[in-house]
Amino acid sequence: MTFDSKRRRMAPNNRARNRNPRPRDDFDGSRPATIPVHGGGPTGPVPGKDEILFLPLGGCSRIGMNMALYGHAGKWLIVDAGVAFVGDEMPGIDSLMADPAFIEERMQDVVGLVVTHAHEDHIGAIHHLWPRLRCPIYASPFASHIIRDRLKEKGAHRAAKVQTFEIGDTLTIGPFRIETIAVTHSIPEPMSLAIRTAAGTVLHTGDWKFDPDPLIGRTTDVAALKRLGDEGLLAMMCDSTNADVPGSTGSEADARAGLIGAFANRSGAIAVTGFASNVARMTAVAEAAAAVGRKVVLVGRSMLRMEKAAQACGYLDHVPDFMDVREASWTPRDNLVFLCTGSQGEERAALSRLARNEHRDLWLEEGDTVIFSARTIPGNEEALAEIHEHLRGMGVEIVTPADAPVHVSGHPKRDDLARMYGLVRPRFAVPVHGTIEHMEAHARLARACGVERALVPEDGDILRIAKEGTRVIGRIEPRRLANTGRDLIPWVPPVTVDAKEERVAA
Repeated sequence: MTFDSKRRRMAPNNRARNRNPRPRDDFDGSRPATIPVHGGGPTGPVPGKDEILFLPLGGCSRIGMNMALYGHAGKWLIVDAGVAFVGDEMPGIDSLMADPAFIEERMQDVVGLVVTHAHEDHIGAIHHLWPRLRCPIYASPFASHIIRDRLKEKGAHRAAKVQTFEIGDTLTIGPFRIETIAVTHSIPEPMSLAIRTAAGTVLHTGDWKFDPDPLIGRTTDVAALKRLGDEGLLAMMCDSTNADVPGSTGSEADARAGLIGAFANRSGAIAVTGFASNVARMTAVAEAAAAVGRKVVLVGRSMLRMEKAAQACGYLDHVPDFMDVREASWTPRDNLVFLCTGSQGEERAALSRLARNEHRDLWLEEGDTVIFSARTIPGNEEALAEIHEHLRGMGVEIVTPADAPVHVSGHPKRDDLARMYGLVRPRFAVPVHGTIEHMEAHARLARACGVERALVPEDGDILRIAKEGTRVIGRIEPRRLANTGRDLIPWVPPVTVDAKEERVAA
C-alpha cells in the first residue's frame, strides 16, 4: 500500500469502533482515523501489488444496500450497487443507497462494476448512480435484462456499457481475473466471484445457498469451490444473513411441495404473495395451480417486469401461460390464483391494494385465501400487521410460513456455512451481508471452522487482505443517498442516544 502526495497517513485513535459496547471478533476496539471524502481530490490508500483492499460501502451494518470495492495494483473494482428499502418510519423516502463519492474521486482507476445477481439490494442503485459512475457493467443475461430496462427508464441505456457473460466464464478486468461460479439463491443466475490477483485469490460469495433442486437454473458448482480450496484461498467475503440460524436451508422444491399442499381443497380465489424476483417460486405457484385446475394471474409491476426478463431468458418455457388481469376479472374465483407483489406490506404494492379493495380489476372477498410465501423482513412487522387486519376483516384466511411450508430462505444457515468453509478453506474470513450481530455470529462459526482470523467490518472500513499484515488500515464515513421517488438527496441517520454517549466518551 502506498500513499500519493495528496494522501495522508492514517493514525489510530481510541474512539470506540461502533455504538455497540460489546467487543467485536478480531478487533482491538480502536478505530482508524476517518479519511475525508468530498472535495480536495482523492485521499486515502492506493492499493499495492502485494495486497487486496476491501471496502464495503454498504451491506455490512444492515440488510441491503450491498456495494463493495476491491482494490489491487492501483485499480478498483466495484461489486454490486444495491438499495435498502425503508418503512413508514421514513415518510417520503423510497430507498437508501451508498453515496459513491469515494469511488467518484478515483474513477480514472475504476475498471468496472460486476454484478452477482439481480436482487434490488444488489442492483437497485445502478440506474440511479450511473451518471456518477459511468464504468463498464458486467452481468449475467437475466441481470443484464433487468439493468438495461432500468437504465432505459433513466434514458441512459445507450451510453451505459452493459457487458453480458455466462456463469462459468472468466473475466479479465484490469488487474483482476474473475472466475464466475454458479451458486443457488432465490433468483435466476446468482454467482460467486473468485477474484484472482497477484496478491492472492479472494472469494466474494454474493447471496447463496446449497439447493439440490432449485427448479430453474444450475445447482451450485461444488467442484469449482473445492478447487479454490485446493489451490489455496486467501480470504472469503461471505453471506451472513442466516449465520445465527441452526441447520440447513431448504430447497425450492420443498416450497413447491408446500404450495401444492396449501392449494388443495381450497374454495374461492387464492392469492400468493412473495418476492417478484423469485422466478423459481413463480414456476412453483404455476405448477401448484395447474395441479388443482387453476390459472395464475400476475399482479403488480415488479411481478410483470420479472416475468418479462424470465421469459426472455427462457426460464418460463415449461410454465403454462399466465392469465391476463382483465380476463381474471370475469373468471370463476375457484379457478384463480393471484400471484402478487407486496409480501412486506408495501403500501403501493398489489396485495396492499387488494386488501384495501383499491385494485381496479381484482378483489378479495370472504372465503378467499392469502398465502404469504416469504419471510417477514425485520422492520416490516407493523405494515404487515395492518395488511393482516384488513384481510381478516374481509373474512379472508391467511396462511404464513409458520402455518405451512410455503417458503424457504435463499441464504445459508449455519450447517451450510460450515460446509462452505470445509470446501474453500480460506485463510481469512470476512463476514458480510448482514447486521453486526449476524456477522459476529458468522465470525465465531468461521473461527470454529479453522480460519486463521475472522475480521468483522462495518460499512466504511478499509481492510487490507494480504499474505502478511491483514488488518483494518483505515475508514471512510459511509454516506448515504435517499431516493424520494423523484430525486436523490443526502441522508443523515438520526443521532441515537448511544451515538450521543459515544461522542461524549470520545
